[in-house]
Amino acid sequence: MSKPYFEIIRLIERLHRHFLDVLRTELRRLGIDDINAVQALLLYNIGENEVVIRDLKDRGYYQGSNVSYNIKSLTEYGYITQERSTHDRRSVRLKLTDKGLSLCAGVRALQDTLSAQFGDDDSAKALQGTVDTMLRLERTWSDFIHYGQPRR
Repeated sequence: MSKPYFEIIRLIERLHRHFLDVLRTELRRLGIDDINAVQALLLYNIGENEVVIRDLKDRGYYQGSNVSYNIKSLTEYGYITQERSTHDRRSVRLKLTDKGLSLCAGVRALQDTLSAQFGDDDSAKALQGTVDTMLRLERTWSDFIHYGQPRR
């Protein structure tokens, strides 16, 4: 058994919760109380792109019922618009409104401030090593999901 493997699994979950706490704190600081941290993260993941709801689900960011509920709320509060695709009427395209883009800019500024804490060369190298490890872990888990075992 690999102790670092199990430690990284615990850290992934804990860091995700902490990141949502960071977003919650930033929403309060910005005076935004009509959406939650998960919804703010959803807006941030959409960003300046137009996306189809199915893409958010397919990328593995969100589960179907969660994304549908959050998209409905974000539309009601004026953060996103929804438009049926002209080519596939079953497909709905999402785009951030000016209100949504403004929130994304605030979250992006926060991320820039936080990432500056890791700006020196040693920190940047360590972060890149962490990214490489996380990507390898993602591939291992994806292979297990798709093939029933990790591929080598």
